[in-house]
Amino acid sequence: MINLTPQQLRTAASIQEKILSLQKQLGKLLGGLGVTANLETPGRPVKRKMSAQGLANIRAAAKARWATIRARKAGQAVRRPRRKMSAAAKARLSALAKARWAQAKKAGRSRL
Repeated sequence: MINLTPQQLRTAASIQEKILSLQKQLGKLLGGLGVTANLETPGRPVKRKMSAQGLANIRAAAKARWATIRARKAGQAVRRPRRKMSAAAKARLSALAKARWAQAKKAGRSRL
């Protein structure tokens, strides 16, 4: 782009103007449903819309966070319930740990 001659720049500008006018015509023809609607203002970000359900979810989460903060300030300790592990999961983890220790002892190490 830096090494372009003035004539090339004028040609590029005229091509750009033609493209924009064709995009406007296409937008009018399609009733404004084309993807060219935001090409005329390249510096302007596209505004995203959030669904009502998404907004409600965010509000509910914020209310829950503030409720826990207020409860802590009031002196009530809000604790999350501890997760309970099934007996099968405990046995599996125990077996894996025993296998690791057996392998470490076999290699002559006292620590992993």
